[in-house]
Amino acid sequence: MAYGRAAVRYAKSIIDLSIEQQCLEDVKSDMDLIHATCEGSKDLVLLLESPVVKTDKKLAVLNAVFESKLSTLTNSFISILTEKGRESLLDDIAAAFEDLYLAHKNILRATIKSVDGVNDAFKTKVSNLIKEAYQKDVQIIEETDRSLIGGFVLTVGDKQIDASISRKLAELEKEFNTNTYIKEY
Repeated sequence: MAYGRAAVRYAKSIIDLSIEQQCLEDVKSDMDLIHATCEGSKDLVLLLESPVVKTDKKLAVLNAVFESKLSTLTNSFISILTEKGRESLLDDIAAAFEDLYLAHKNILRATIKSVDGVNDAFKTKVSNLIKEAYQKDVQIIEETDRSLIGGFVLTVGDKQIDASISRKLAELEKEFNTNTYIKEY
């Protein structure tokens, strides 16, 4: 996910503080809840981004939505964010926190796109190959994409393996469009 440097800085500060206070897993579940809520409610995101709505109203809404569900550290963090006028970054901070958490736990995220999903044996084989290559634990995320026609696309970090039928068809089309036969006189 794309997020700005400010979101990364805030996420780094909350993850460092949660490690220091030994409540990393609580804050992780809080950030998951915040991210899921922001993904599910575009109205909340628009409210947080609105320059018209006053900071105290935004804090009141955030407290009404989250206060009883979040840890003390996360509630304090949200209060500080709103005081600084950075509440619009809350969803990005939660996403950046996820990436920093995975890095802290030495877990690598891999995404497998396929038409109908892949079976468990394939996921296990891919997971084992990635573990062996990167010496890290693996979190596999499955996505469906009907445009692939068949096969799969594996993305690990900034590397991608495209073994899809649609890519092979595109290569064939490109090959047929180039004229390799040149008449010689």
